[in-house]
Amino acid sequence: QVQLVESGGGLVQPGGSLRLSCSASGNISGINNMVWYRQAPGKLRDVVAIITSGGQTTYGDAVKGRFTISSRGGAVFLDMHSLKPEDTAIYTCHFLTINGMYWGQGTQVTVSS
Repeated sequence: QVQLVESGGGLVQPGGSLRLSCSASGNISGINNMVWYRQAPGKLRDVVAIITSGGQTTYGDAVKGRFTISSRGGAVFLDMHSLKPEDTAIYTCHFLTINGMYWGQGTQVTVSS
């Protein structure tokens, strides 16, 4: 069974940067959208960023101008800059394909001094 695997999370100081990566353990075809979500403790899951198969991107208001989503070779990346304590959350990637959906397990990002 194909799974999505995230990497790149960790502890970073406020103002710092991190790069998250998400790739599939096997071949996934017909990808329409790749999405990064995040969920902070006690809060609902939010959309962080979306990239379509055509390369169009959409960002949540809280991360506009600080985060950049990109994709290459069937993987999706999230470059995060000027990180704030409120960015602390579990970040999860999600692929929507013509054949169904795939979810990652999530990676913890903690922004703290």
